[in-house]
Amino acid sequence: MYDFETVVNRTNTGSSKWEQMKGWNPNVSEEAIPFSVADMEFKNPPEIIEGLKEYLDSSILGYTQPTENYLKAVCGWMEKRHNWKINSEWIVGSAGVVGAFYSAIRAFSNPGDGIIIMSPVYYPFYSAIELNNRKVVKNPLINTGSSYEIDFNDLEMKAKEHTNKILLFCSPHNPTGRVWTKEELEKVGEICLKNNILLISDEIHFDLIMPDHKHTVFASLSDELADNTIVCTAPSKTFNLAGMQTSNIIIPNEDLRETYVKEIQSQGVFSLNILGYKACEIAYTKCEKWLDELLGLIYHNHLELKKYMEENIPEIKVHDLQGTYLQWMDFNGLGLDKDELEKLMHENELFFDEGYVFGEEGNGFERMNLACPTKTMMVGLERLKKTTDRILNR
Repeated sequence: MYDFETVVNRTNTGSSKWEQMKGWNPNVSEEAIPFSVADMEFKNPPEIIEGLKEYLDSSILGYTQPTENYLKAVCGWMEKRHNWKINSEWIVGSAGVVGAFYSAIRAFSNPGDGIIIMSPVYYPFYSAIELNNRKVVKNPLINTGSSYEIDFNDLEMKAKEHTNKILLFCSPHNPTGRVWTKEELEKVGEICLKNNILLISDEIHFDLIMPDHKHTVFASLSDELADNTIVCTAPSKTFNLAGMQTSNIIIPNEDLRETYVKEIQSQGVFSLNILGYKACEIAYTKCEKWLDELLGLIYHNHLELKKYMEENIPEIKVHDLQGTYLQWMDFNGLGLDKDELEKLMHENELFFDEGYVFGEEGNGFERMNLACPTKTMMVGLERLKKTTDRILNR
């Protein structure tokens, strides 16, 4: 039903992703497509575009608060897609999930406190901690070769340290693509409750789940865990709406919610973008079929990529993709250090996210965005094969 074939050239549109590519290689050819930053090379759902046009024809772009229909749409999406029944008063607006966990760290910890993260992990986790004068406390994930597991013994040890106050958790996990099982989440939650560790759960990719896997919202596990959890959600990854700067931070605990709201209001944040509200409402009420088609394509791209690598570049190990549209791959078999690998990729117009930005555990890895037409992905893989063939003297 939908167009997942057309590539829109985003040159000179202000696209952060495309401008970053030109920064990496100013002489990049017009045919090059970046596989880096986590937004999609797909057109937005037509329902959103048409809905916004209709809205603009009949609206005044003044100060705007979330409407009853908006809140109903968010609540309905959580219940329908995630079996999580929430109250509308739990929802606090934010221009983005990243800004939300920056604010939450300030609200619920003090300078010098430790914030636990599971590395390798989404790179703004580090800056949110360090720029707020908190301490990064790593609970490194265990690399099994094709996936990752949580080191619960290490997590418990870190949680027992009285100076550590928050677990900044990524679910589904970016960049590794893990969708945590209910049992894993329960163990994490139990450790946090036992040691008075607040859970900030970044669940921005929670709609992007591959077949045979199920995402569980952390706060849906129990009332006790809901009282200790801040859940960060948004339609931005799901429907390619990052530029609308509209996220829904869901905080069931009233005391936590009041403290968080005081923090964001101290920064002068009181409402969001009028078109962001409307785009989210349309997405959550009219675009479910588009999402289902998208998920089929992302999984197809993953399988095609994995097959291609096994047949053509077996030195590169493709990790299982359980969630997100971000493929984590181990390039260490090429025998290059991280700087050599990055230079080689950019010189040959291969623009991934370098693994080291997710922490030292990501050295030698690359994160590739699969949210693009299959033919576009295959052109990139052919370029990668030519590049690696020269390295390996094939």
